[in-house]
Amino acid sequence: MAATMNERREPVPVKDVALEDIEVELFVRALRLRHGYDFSQYAPASLKRRVLQLARALEAHTVSALTARLLHEPGLLSVVLAGLSVPVSEMFRDPDVFRALREQVFPVLASYPQINIWQAGCARGQEVYSLAILLEEAGLYERTQIYATDFNEDALTQAQEGIYPSKEAQLWSRNYLAAGGSHTLADYYSARYEFIKLDQRLRRNVIFANHNLVTDEVFCEAHLVLCRNVLIYFSDPLQDRTLALFRDSLVRGGFLCLGTRESLDFAPSSIDFTAVETASRIYRLGPRTAVRD
Repeated sequence: MAATMNERREPVPVKDVALEDIEVELFVRALRLRHGYDFSQYAPASLKRRVLQLARALEAHTVSALTARLLHEPGLLSVVLAGLSVPVSEMFRDPDVFRALREQVFPVLASYPQINIWQAGCARGQEVYSLAILLEEAGLYERTQIYATDFNEDALTQAQEGIYPSKEAQLWSRNYLAAGGSHTLADYYSARYEFIKLDQRLRRNVIFANHNLVTDEVFCEAHLVLCRNVLIYFSDPLQDRTLALFRDSLVRGGFLCLGTRESLDFAPSSIDFTAVETASRIYRLGPRTAVRD
């Protein structure tokens, strides 16, 4: 017998993608107006994915509900920033990059009486400590100042503590050796319970500071700027702005190191740089250098 009108099932609602896009746009605007953090220039697809993940994690049925909480619950801001930022890293990530820094960049840095390094988007500090270890082994750390910056205060706090899960140590030790480490990584940390704590001496020449690549200006005069796997989350205009910021921060002949999935190829700032090692995404401002594959 055919189903009556009353027996017919209502169609399953189709997700309204356009409505979600509007909600995300309003969320981003609320975050900027209420708290001063501007994510409007982040890559739209990546940003939307993280906002939706954040809404699910906070059990908000819609992004609009999440926006309401953002506006009226001041304590939620740190959770939101942690969800929208990408503080995922590891020590000596992409070991070949750190080996290239040690072999191609450090000998040039050694010619300076004082070395300034800016680690932009330092997240929880794993790469900062990796850099400090290699500088120590190269005999350069005593005359080096590292400025480690991020806009995520929670991530900066964890970076300053230098405490990480011990389950990561085995991978990081392999990375360290592949990067050309001359000792063992265990020489630089103490283990207790389920955590490792990096040696306090690695922090002696590190200044951790809040800096937002979206809104803030030149941070320091640097001989080396590292910003790895951050630009991939930015829109093209924001990438251009950030690269110009790095260019203006570098001394003549200074070095820029990007993530292995990032490139200067299509950026207006590319005319000011020459590739030092293309695979490692290491570039130099000013004087032309030999390009290594």
